[in-house]
This record gives sequence, structure tokens and C-alpha cells, in this order.
Amino acid sequence: MLDLPPYLAPARFDDADAALQRVSEIHAASVAHLSGRLQRLVAGDLPVGRVRACYPFVRLRADGAARGDSRQAWGSVAGPGAYESTLTRPDLFGAYYREQFELLLRNHGEPLEVGTSAQPIPLHFALAEGEHLEGRMDAALRQRLRECFDLPDLAAMDDGIANGTYLPGPGAPLPLSLFTAPRVDYSLHRLRHYTGTAPRHFQHFVLFTNYQFYIDQFVTLGRGLMADAAGAYTAFVEPGNVVTRRAGLPAEPGDDDGALPPRLPQMPAYHLVRPDGSGVSMVNIGVGPANAKNITDHIAVLRPHAWIMLGHCAGLRNTQQLGDYVLAHGYVREDHVLDEELPPWVPIPALAEIQVALEQAVAQVTQLEGWDLKRVLRTGTVASTDNRNWELLPHPGPERRFSQSRAVALDMESATIAANGFRFRVPYGTLLCVSDKPLHGEIKLPGMADSFYRERVDQHLRIGLRTVELLRAQPPERLHSRKLRSFAEVAFR
Repeated sequence: MLDLPPYLAPARFDDADAALQRVSEIHAASVAHLSGRLQRLVAGDLPVGRVRACYPFVRLRADGAARGDSRQAWGSVAGPGAYESTLTRPDLFGAYYREQFELLLRNHGEPLEVGTSAQPIPLHFALAEGEHLEGRMDAALRQRLRECFDLPDLAAMDDGIANGTYLPGPGAPLPLSLFTAPRVDYSLHRLRHYTGTAPRHFQHFVLFTNYQFYIDQFVTLGRGLMADAAGAYTAFVEPGNVVTRRAGLPAEPGDDDGALPPRLPQMPAYHLVRPDGSGVSMVNIGVGPANAKNITDHIAVLRPHAWIMLGHCAGLRNTQQLGDYVLAHGYVREDHVLDEELPPWVPIPALAEIQVALEQAVAQVTQLEGWDLKRVLRTGTVASTDNRNWELLPHPGPERRFSQSRAVALDMESATIAANGFRFRVPYGTLLCVSDKPLHGEIKLPGMADSFYRERVDQHLRIGLRTVELLRAQPPERLHSRKLRSFAEVAFR
């Protein structure tokens, strides 16, 4: 016997706000049902039968081709048929869902159907932020959870849709979005774990770095901006959900819940917040392609407008100087962490909007232009490797491949971040700074590194932030390139 909340049958909606309201009602009732039954279980009142609640879903039955603007990369389905996706956390994704609903209604002229799906919500995904099952029950009671509730099922969370390998069964609807609701909820929990901040603090523009020096400078900048009562950013958030409001602004509910963690998480995140979410989040991903894939796998569910890698690299050309910048327009993928999901033969194109903004930002911050700009900025191929000690490989193996690929720089993360942006349809870019030249005898030594960091980190970060300002000024339909979409693409951005 199943213990279920009231079932809401699919209803048709011609209004995006009304459809979103129904999504919110279903999700809230489902979460309340699971939470309430859990509280009774903890109090010793074992449920009779299995407790279950399901996600809301949205469905579109398209009769013909879309009527929308063909220049826009999302907002319509590929052809006639039924399309459906489960949804979660309308409190977090409400504005995003509304945009997708409005575009589907406008482009297809067909109503949307919203109702209760058959996809169970795992109990863990129904708990409030910061609530942990392990601290509320003993081992025997935890063992009963599996008997009474649905727990996370990895079979419902794979990335087959994004990877282009998903095949619906006979008569099953096609997907509307890249991610199922359980996949989204899983990543939201992973983000809290890895970054030490709640997903609600993440902004639409994300900067990645592989060095703590950049984070230190970002923290100094963020705290300084909060002292400016006239600034555009309204809050600065640090790991532990520690919120500093801009001078003159009152505290908001939840601000006092934050606390500095006893130790930093694996990939700490910091957020310069704007009211519309168009601020900047910065994450120290550490070193290596595994970390780069891990964090972008999860940030992708937030559907950011862009992510950009700002980090250090090895310069491969003798004409480069320490502190020069490299703007990646191509990637050699020797990182291998995405080979199964995105084969190495798939090209990762440069995105014009990102490239232009990065180059303009370098010119504006360095106050160089034209031929003079080439003194400090080189555009070219970046190679990313999974071997931190590639310099110790037998020679001339690596050098020959780098020469054949025309690579101008080498790191361990940039190709992974770009490839996962391509895979998840998130606009991406890379601007690196040369910190050593191992092929030319300039290896990274402590004294050289200290001088380099002092001179370049602040400027490099300011270039990244200026790039975000330039991208923010563009409408989203220009930023989200059609290069990122397949010929049988989902409708949701």
C-alpha cells in the first residue's frame, strides 16, 4: 500500500504564471508529505505502507513546426510529438521555468499540461537545507528508511539527454529539458557539499580558477564593494553561507544562519550577488581535470549564462613572457575525463560573443589596443592534460604533439571546462596567464612565482570581471549560441 499526497491530474494552461503556480503547488505538497511522514517516523510512529510523493511535470503536445524566431537557440521543440520533463525547486528555478513556459506557449501556440508525474522524489531531496538524516536517528531507524521511503536512484539521474544517447521507450514522450528533476536535485546537494554555499547564492556568471591567489583577491574585492553604498552588488557570500550585505541595506531572512566552516570545502565558492541573479560566482576548482568536470557537472543544472576559466598555464612559445595572457580559441583534449560522454573527436568551437568580450576586457584593463595588445595577449590553442608531470615524459613526445596542434599554452582544466560547457549548452571561454615556460628553461620556482602572483593576479581578475560586465550587457538570446545546440535539441535553455 502506498501513502501518497493528493494527486493533481494534468491540467492545461495558456498562461506561464498559472502553469508555474501549479508546479509550485504540486512540489510543495509532495515535499510537505515526505517531510511530515519523516517527522512521524523519527517520533516512533512507523508509517503503514510505503510513503511516496512525486515530482510535478510539464508536457507540450506539439502539432507542427514552431513559429518562433529561428535565430534563437532555444524555446521550441524539434518537431511534432509529445514532450515532457519533471521539474523541481520552483522556489529556485521559478524565473527560469517561467521563461521556458512563455517561449513554448508563444512559439507553438499550444497549451502546456502540468500535473503530478510518476517519478518519486527521493526522501533526501525533500529535506530542508542543512537538514541531515544521520543526525536525527540511530542506525536501526536509518535502516528502515529504505523500507518506508524512496531513496536516490542513480538510474534516474544519468546524463543521456545531454550526451545525445537517450532513447525514449515506445510511446514515451521526448524530453523538454537536459536534466530530469532527480538529476537536478542531486547536483544541488553536491554543490552544497563541494562549494560550501547554498545553490540559491550562485549567480548567472561563473568564474573558475585553479589558484587560491585569485580567490584571495576576489574576497578582498567583494568585501570592499560591500562598503560602497552606491554599488550594483547587494551582497557578498562566502563559504558557510556567510552573507555580508552592502552598506545601507538591511539584513534579509536567513542571513544569520551562516557560519564560517571549520575548514574550507573542496572547491569553495564565493558570490557577488545582484538582485536579478546576474552577479558573479567564483569557484576555486583546484588542480586537475577531474575537479573541473565534477564541479561543472553540477553547476550546469543552474543554467548559467556563461562560465569562464581564469587560471595559470605553461607558455609553450619562446616569444611569450611570464604574465602574458592566452585567449583560447581551440583545445587539445588530453584530459580524458570526458572521453566517454563527449568523444575527443567532437570539436569544441570558440564562441564569438565570449571571445570578443574577453579580448575587449584585456584591452580595456591593460589600456593596450591594436598591435600593442599583441604584446601581452596571444590567441591560440590550449592543450589540457591529465598528467601534472608531463614534463617528465620521454622526449620529444609531448613537444611534438604540442607543435603539431599549434598549441600555445598548456594547463589541466581549461579543455574540460570548455568541453563540459559545450556538452551542457553553457557558453564558455578561457583566458589564461603564463606562469612558467618549462620547454624553454623557465620552470616555476618559489621566488619567481611570488613575484608573478603579486603582479598579475589582480589585473587578471579585473579582466574577468570586466568580461562579465560586457557579457551582462548583451541579451541572453545573443549569448547562448546556436553552436551549442544539436539538430534534435530540447526546448529548455
